[in-house]
Amino acid sequence: MKLSEIDKVELEYMQLDNYLEIKDVMVAAYSTMPDAYWKEDQIQALLSKFPEGQVVIKVNGLIAGCALSIIVEYDQFKFNHTYKEITGNYTFNTHSDEGDVLYGIDVFIKPEFRGLRLGRRLYDYRKELCEKLNLRGIAFGGRIPNYHKYATKFSPKQYIEKVKRKEIDDPVLNFQISNDFHPSRILKGYLEGDEASNEFAVLLEWDNIYYEKEEESASTQKKIIRLGLIQWQMRPYNDVESLMQQAEYFIDAVSGYRSDFALFPEFFNAPLMAKNNHLSEPEAIRELSTHTSEIVQIFSNLSISYNINIIAGSMPEMRNGKLYNVGYLCKRDGTVERYEKIHVTPDEAKVWGMQGGNEIKVFDTDCGKIGILICYDSEFPELSRLLADEGMDILFVPFLTDTQNGYSRVRHCAQARAIENECYVAIAGSVGNLPNVHNMDIQFAQSMVFTPCDFAFPTNGIKAEATPNSEMILIADVDIDLLRELNQFGSVRNLKDRRKDLFELKKKK
Repeated sequence: MKLSEIDKVELEYMQLDNYLEIKDVMVAAYSTMPDAYWKEDQIQALLSKFPEGQVVIKVNGLIAGCALSIIVEYDQFKFNHTYKEITGNYTFNTHSDEGDVLYGIDVFIKPEFRGLRLGRRLYDYRKELCEKLNLRGIAFGGRIPNYHKYATKFSPKQYIEKVKRKEIDDPVLNFQISNDFHPSRILKGYLEGDEASNEFAVLLEWDNIYYEKEEESASTQKKIIRLGLIQWQMRPYNDVESLMQQAEYFIDAVSGYRSDFALFPEFFNAPLMAKNNHLSEPEAIRELSTHTSEIVQIFSNLSISYNINIIAGSMPEMRNGKLYNVGYLCKRDGTVERYEKIHVTPDEAKVWGMQGGNEIKVFDTDCGKIGILICYDSEFPELSRLLADEGMDILFVPFLTDTQNGYSRVRHCAQARAIENECYVAIAGSVGNLPNVHNMDIQFAQSMVFTPCDFAFPTNGIKAEATPNSEMILIADVDIDLLRELNQFGSVRNLKDRRKDLFELKKKK
């Protein structure tokens, strides 16, 4: 049929009253297998067990194709099965409303309607149904009807690889791959009598990126996350109490907008060193570290009382006689986790004698998995890639830079991390000056939230940006589901397209 002859295309639930017309479509679709059609009682069984899974597509009122599906408990079948086994000897008793995967029983299009992309519509319906029912994904055994031509030359695995490289044309397998299904394994003896495929099939799978496993607790995983960035003004403070009063002011402000996170800058507590200017710089920074545990406890209390996750920038900390640059994630459930600056700057090592940390990890929060890298660490792409491999969705970078060129290094590297790791990156720094604190004289900052660069995101990859060198807060919402879509359907897919056959990145134990 020509496109110009089409008046209407409709997708409808299958009705048993239309069985004879459906049978005619099946017989025409499987002309090389004359007995390969479903009997009326089998269609009736499918409709009684799972009516939503059985649909027809009509062109000008005529049935042009059908899709048949069941739901199965996939772990019982995923490793190896036959068509007869997955359908319960064609009774469909394997269907379970408590199952977790939509299994495709059949898709067929009448020959005269092929070339109109009707099959794609049927597959799109299955994907939407899978998402609606919150199933893990879709699976089915895909025939490879051209394999008999190459069976003496290639194994099924070699055949599939050549189809993927477009060296061999297999219209069925090519169609499945173009619809985002990935080959999982070879199924031997799958469909009895399928001589064209030598009775081999390819187990094809599609993962539902929106699938949410049912939790036993009452908590829910948020999808739209609100970030509160604090562009901190350096000013004199007499003691920890006055410093944390100002910190609480900002926490109150961002929590008033129902933010999920508050991000403070690196060394935001540096003003407390002013009273130690009579000491050497190494002694002054070590004196500052004596306040760290008290500040962390105050932050933890504030995270609970204001119902917000606080990323406490960074502070100096003494451990086993060594000085580190560390920060704390104070969660609103009352738990506290620690992160370390892995790469200290030459100045931190030379002036203060600071050591680099050793622990790289993602943090589980009520808003998903996050990573935290302190300032200079954002300039080492390996760190954020390791975090991305562990499922990080948002990377937080507290920083402190004195010059605009130092800021530019952090800013541009942070934006690169968002693109290459398909994640959001939030950076927050300090502004102003501390004339009475050695080695912390002046600061330059512009806090920002970066996104990947694709159609669902800002074209320049910038979600929000603060006014440079002004004390303020920055509020921005980020959508985690957009990252899932990017990972599967983006114009480019940096995480999926890595050549892991040539290189790999891993942490040392």
